[in-house]
Amino acid sequence: MVNAPPVTTGKALELLQAGWQAQQTGGLTASWMLHGRPGIGKTEIVQDLAMRTGARLFDLRLTTIEPQDLRGLPFFDLERKRTVWFRPEDLPDDPAQPSVLFLDELTAAPPQLQPTVYGLLQERRVGPHRLPESCLVVAAGNTVEDGAVAYEMGTALSDRLIHLNLVAEANDWVQSYAVPHGLDPAVIAFIRTRPDLLDTIEPSLRRGDMIACSPRSWARVSALMRAIPDRTLRQTAIAGVVGEAVAAEFLLIADEIAATVQLEELLDAKPRDRLALYPASMHGMTALVYALIARADADSLPRIIEIMAEARGLGQTRGAPFSSMPLAELGAHGFEMLIRRALDNGWQDAFLDSPAYAAYAEERRAAGLE
Repeated sequence: MVNAPPVTTGKALELLQAGWQAQQTGGLTASWMLHGRPGIGKTEIVQDLAMRTGARLFDLRLTTIEPQDLRGLPFFDLERKRTVWFRPEDLPDDPAQPSVLFLDELTAAPPQLQPTVYGLLQERRVGPHRLPESCLVVAAGNTVEDGAVAYEMGTALSDRLIHLNLVAEANDWVQSYAVPHGLDPAVIAFIRTRPDLLDTIEPSLRRGDMIACSPRSWARVSALMRAIPDRTLRQTAIAGVVGEAVAAEFLLIADEIAATVQLEELLDAKPRDRLALYPASMHGMTALVYALIARADADSLPRIIEIMAEARGLGQTRGAPFSSMPLAELGAHGFEMLIRRALDNGWQDAFLDSPAYAAYAEERRAAGLE
């Protein structure tokens, strides 16, 4: 067992960014290890890290390579009368180019490869080749308990790493992955409603089921929602990703959302016509909020701010069934993520110039929430 505290994938990305910054300033040189179930998002964390830092990503799947693929091949130098090694091109070597070396599936790597990997993780070298100081080393793998192919990690290897024990947590996944990557609003709304179905690998293993839900499988469901227009075919494909029972529950909500969420009509409507276009269910309102966040750009953001503020007050303006929904909380959550998206893209002036947002902020101040 990995006796490290559980860490969400969003927090793991923050930790790796801090480790990256510390290494660039010379304050820390360390190798990191991401432990987590299949599909939890280990690869996506490292890809996001490379994208955010502008580093070149070297992605090595250790189950597909041999020791010589890391060390290189020997070549006899006739002039010097000695054997030299030709370094493989899959390792970073440019000190001027920041890089991330990702050693994926470390715990599934064959034992004969591990001594070569030790050098990369501890000494940052393999044979005569040394990694540049600007290179961050991250490894990842599953554990035996995950039902995946994995070898027990010996102390000689584990002692070389900072271990992060990843767990899937619905709110973190929505905020740090699903919304930034623009997943289908129906998927996001469903996981907000059924957070227990984000990751079902452990109970599925106990039942002996082949198919389980994971963050990766829900990203695949999102892709299927957009790629296959035929509902019957799409339903069969989704059941093959998350299992028949979960797919049936998801598709009921997805159908409801598809029938009630009219995003483009809402954006195009005049304020007096908008009230009739809001979906009259909590699933629909949740999906609408995430759809608005995903749809936001510099041009549409002022209108989206108006709609988000207006949606919070539907209980007063339209009564039932909106009056029984927690729309104030949903709106506050939506504004938080919308502001984050605006800051990431330099659109924050839209909030400063918005009367609707000024009224929302004043309401929160009056309630002692800011």
